[in-house]
Amino acid sequence: MICIVFKASLLFIMAEPSKVIHVRNVGHEISENDLLQLFQPFGVITKLVMLRAKNQALLQMQDVPSAINALQFYTNVQPTIRGRNVYVQFSSHQELTTMDQNTQGRGDEPNRILLVTIHHMLYPITVEVLHQVFSPHGFVEKIVTFQKSAGFQALIQYQLRQSAVAARTSLQGRNIYDGCCQLDIQFSNLDELQVNFNNDRSRDFTNPHLPAEQKGGRSSQQSGYGDVGVAYPQVGCAEVLVANAAAIAAAFGGGLPPGISGTNDRCTVLVSNLNPDSVDEDKLFNLFSLYGNIMRIKLLRNKPDHALVQMGDGFQAELAVHFLKGAMLFGKRIEVNFSKHPNITQGADTHEYVNSSLNRFNRNAAKNYRYCCSPTKMIHLSTLPQDITEEEIVIHLEEHGPIVNTKLFEMNGKKQALVLFETEEQATEALVCKHASSLGGSIIRISFSQLQSIRENS
Repeated sequence: MICIVFKASLLFIMAEPSKVIHVRNVGHEISENDLLQLFQPFGVITKLVMLRAKNQALLQMQDVPSAINALQFYTNVQPTIRGRNVYVQFSSHQELTTMDQNTQGRGDEPNRILLVTIHHMLYPITVEVLHQVFSPHGFVEKIVTFQKSAGFQALIQYQLRQSAVAARTSLQGRNIYDGCCQLDIQFSNLDELQVNFNNDRSRDFTNPHLPAEQKGGRSSQQSGYGDVGVAYPQVGCAEVLVANAAAIAAAFGGGLPPGISGTNDRCTVLVSNLNPDSVDEDKLFNLFSLYGNIMRIKLLRNKPDHALVQMGDGFQAELAVHFLKGAMLFGKRIEVNFSKHPNITQGADTHEYVNSSLNRFNRNAAKNYRYCCSPTKMIHLSTLPQDITEEEIVIHLEEHGPIVNTKLFEMNGKKQALVLFETEEQATEALVCKHASSLGGSIIRISFSQLQSIRENS
């Protein structure tokens, strides 16, 4: 039976009730987490499938009444995500099936032990990272991590079953880091975890006296749960659900730069003493994007020399404050401090950069972190056209100050260049004005170089 309901000019096609909800008009800017937040008030979400090619999604609630409640609510309230109207109806599917079912997971039957699979794992995940993510939802008794054919997995045992249910409801589908390390959470079929060692791969928080390893050498297995091991990949991501200096330090080869704590949790910075006649949001984006992804920027109309910049996370904000405080920009020595505002509210005066392809930390984040530094006299140009000449580069940049030296070179088959100005301020102005500009038909990228001089044989 098909029922068509008209409500406030909104059309819902309601098929036979199902715990699977079909969501349409899901744009590419909408994430799994956005959909989870839309439906979590109505009950536990057990599965979510994004159909990106069709701008659709399928979402399975724990039971049919939860799905009915959600659809009844959204017949009276237009569901909107990131400014886009989405449309919901019952799916013709009564159940979503997933490949790669794991024998240690039992799916929807609540249990105090969770089986967690980490997808798109581009960053080291240890017991400490998992404990910080899951402990806000209740007392975590034990954690065991291991490597299986499905990928990196963990078993997390709570003291109470309702804590596990709450954690699954809140965290399912979320990323530990921005764009990677996605949590896929099932209830385990195990009744009790056995932990033999307290180390970065397993931990019994009820028994702190366990040894770190077995006598005579390093343990390679953990009670049959799987092959123990943490993957240490080559690139990292940015936005952390919890502050974790140890994990972030991995992007810097094991140690943070001097003066960086890695524990700041404030994402928005206040920039003051700007030159209002020369600065705009895009120029600030070009400068601050050297230290992390930019969410929003707002110039304060009542204080024309002030601006708010919202970074991707607190660590990136700390990098911006550390490296840009006191930098010279358009004749002014700017001040950069943490803002009392946790984020910038959307509005007519706010420029959005969340989905900007110019954000530098969407890929190769660890590499970009290593290049973070205060402004220098030397800038590095990349993504140059293959037939570019040094003369064309000089003509493109010389309006910002006298150029002392240039060096055009090739690396991995791609043309790059170093340009040395007389002062740091001139190099900074060239960067904020010409990053992402067009040169010879290519959109060029500019960053500061930590080299002090250009060697002819480099």
